[in-house]
Amino acid sequence: MVDSKFFKGESKTVEFKAKLPDKSETYMKTIIAFANTSGGKLIIGIDDNKSIIGIDKDNIFEIMDKVTNAISDACEPQIVPDISFKTVEDKCILVIEIYPGANRPYYLKNKGKERGTYIRSAATSRLADSDKIRELEMEGKNISWDEQICMGYEVTKEAIDKLCSDIQKYMSLSTSEEVKMPTEKQLINWKVLKKVNDKLLATNAFVLLTSEFFQFAKIQCALFKGITRDVFIDKKEYTGSIYEQVEAAYQFVLRHINRSSEIESLIRIDKYELPTSAIREIIINAQVHRNYMDNSCVQIAIYDDRLEVTSPGTLYGGLTLEEILNGRSKIRNKVIAEIFNKMDLIEQWGTGIQRIINRAKEYELPKPEFREIGNTFRVNLYRKADKKLIKADKKPIKEPIKTDKKPIKADGKSIITSKQRKKFDRENLIIKYVEEHGSISNMEARQILVLAESTTKRFLKEMVKEGLLLEKGERKNRRYILANKE
Repeated sequence: MVDSKFFKGESKTVEFKAKLPDKSETYMKTIIAFANTSGGKLIIGIDDNKSIIGIDKDNIFEIMDKVTNAISDACEPQIVPDISFKTVEDKCILVIEIYPGANRPYYLKNKGKERGTYIRSAATSRLADSDKIRELEMEGKNISWDEQICMGYEVTKEAIDKLCSDIQKYMSLSTSEEVKMPTEKQLINWKVLKKVNDKLLATNAFVLLTSEFFQFAKIQCALFKGITRDVFIDKKEYTGSIYEQVEAAYQFVLRHINRSSEIESLIRIDKYELPTSAIREIIINAQVHRNYMDNSCVQIAIYDDRLEVTSPGTLYGGLTLEEILNGRSKIRNKVIAEIFNKMDLIEQWGTGIQRIINRAKEYELPKPEFREIGNTFRVNLYRKADKKLIKADKKPIKEPIKTDKKPIKADGKSIITSKQRKKFDRENLIIKYVEEHGSISNMEARQILVLAESTTKRFLKEMVKEGLLLEKGERKNRRYILANKE
């Protein structure tokens, strides 16, 4: 039997034809588009309404040979199809399966690469533009745009020193041990820099990590009234190094979503309406996996019903939505992913999507939505239907409001400031959790404290230095226990 998903209709990986077209070029565009994207099946004998029409059983082998020869004659480089026939409702259909190609781009010989390269978008095959063809060429050569030299860009000692210092700071957050600052040689080994004839050259990754040279490499954030892009309430645009953009965009979202406070055992617990770790994961993924050959920027939009993050570029390397939901991943920007991994901002195990889904489930939110729209990839993190983000008269928040007051003396003793009280409250939350569970991880602490990953790591390190906690394990497996329990 034919896979039942075929009969759900045409899609990015399925196309129907009632009969084999007389002109092979009519369906050859689909064959090439499948090879250039996620692969797919062209099924002959089913019409657009999913009705089984069938083809002539007596000539089935002749038709199969005709298709094989047409593909061989028309396509460059060579595409090898898997052709079979199946019987459905006593009618014969032809299934032409095309696998994602390794020698991209594939194109029509008679039209050439520029005018004959096709890709799949939703349920249609369309002509690839010059940028897409260039990306396909790099895929075929197994190289990424971010490791290419940025011609004419000057490499300065100041930029190198700041990047190395920032990487060290991020690395040190995940360990209590001393972390050495990365060197120029390590940046070369990581392909952030290249050395040619004793001259240091910047890669595109180095430029993205140290400057705002590429004007499209930015994050636009906006808060909208209602559920459509109609009325702005607040908007910001963040440029500079791409990891600093992530932090700024993350804080923008936190400023514009609801936060509730609950009293538990005389301790106030603040909790955002959306899981902060999922918010951060979505923003980082958008920055790391976007297509930097597309002169668009990452956009983050907050509506009454959802957080929407859109990044340039569809799924990379022929991946499908089904595959990424099952944990499969391919890295578009290898150098950037390497540096973000060194900084402990991402893991290279394809677990990010599942973590987003799991955090939303823990918050009892609707299931997050992942979509390819045109040349973009979009993630929607939905809010609970009974919660509204913004009242109609709410004004934009420009900066976090400072509430700490100076110490007040009474009877010669200093009264604890609100800042100190917040620190004590957070310490008590951590200690109480460890007393109940025996230990705590950085992720668990982040969920309890509702802080950014870097802030949580820093806070736990401070508790270690103060003698309240002890570290056990290394990096990803690190947990914290009470010092007096050792």
